[in-house]
Amino acid sequence: MEAILFLIGIQEVGGTGHSFTKEQKQDLMHVAVCTLLSPGGYYEHEGWDEDGWPHFKQIKELPVMHMIEQENFMKDHVLFYFAQHEFL
Repeated sequence: MEAILFLIGIQEVGGTGHSFTKEQKQDLMHVAVCTLLSPGGYYEHEGWDEDGWPHFKQIKELPVMHMIEQENFMKDHVLFYFAQHEFL
């Protein structure tokens, strides 16, 4: 799941062909999570910073779930993302 989040983050930032610091890699995964959960109304895209990174605002709290439920929740959102971007 971490690798998928990382790749979605790169897709959203448009950073293919770049090398990223450890902190930027974590930021890419955060961008991916926010992007994936935006259609569900959990996050809202606020805009872009001067470096081209998207910023999000949390709109509503995420539901409390056990680990397996969290993973399935994210998997569902990944599949929706892929379908929306015609990767499936």
